[in-house]
Amino acid sequence: MVKTLVILILLFNGDVVQEEYPLSKKMFAFECLQYADDHREAIATHMDIGIKSGWYLKDGRGTIQGFICK
Repeated sequence: MVKTLVILILLFNGDVVQEEYPLSKKMFAFECLQYADDHREAIATHMDIGIKSGWYLKDGRGTIQGFICK
């Protein structure tokens, strides 16, 4: 069972940070990944600008690189 969602973020200064979000209830990995997809769409916007395509955070800090459900 999964208890935490970790979002891997590449900041524009080159640092990689792991932001941890405790889940309100334990869930299976596939449920966590679905939650991660929904959360990504809430906090980021996908931009396809050639070589620089990706999920850019709406707060302007950087890009989402992935998720870990643990």
